[in-house]
Amino acid sequence: MFLILLVLLAAVAVAALVVLYVAYPHRGEEIPRAAWLGDALARGRSALPVLTEDDAHRPLTSRR
Repeated sequence: MFLILLVLLAAVAVAALVVLYVAYPHRGEEIPRAAWLGDALARGRSALPVLTEDDAHRPLTSRR
C-alpha cells in the first residue's frame, strides 16, 4: 500500500512540474519566488529531445 502511495505522489510531483513549466518558463517568464526551479526546468529542456513543428509534419520512418 505504501508503494502505491509513493508512486502516486511521484506522479503528482511530475505533473506539477509540467504545469509549472508550461505556465512560466515555456512562455519566457520566471517562476515567482522560485527562479532556481525555472532555471532547472530550462536546463532539463536543453538536455532532452524536443519536438518542433517540422517534426510534427514529418512522416514516421520504419526502423528496418
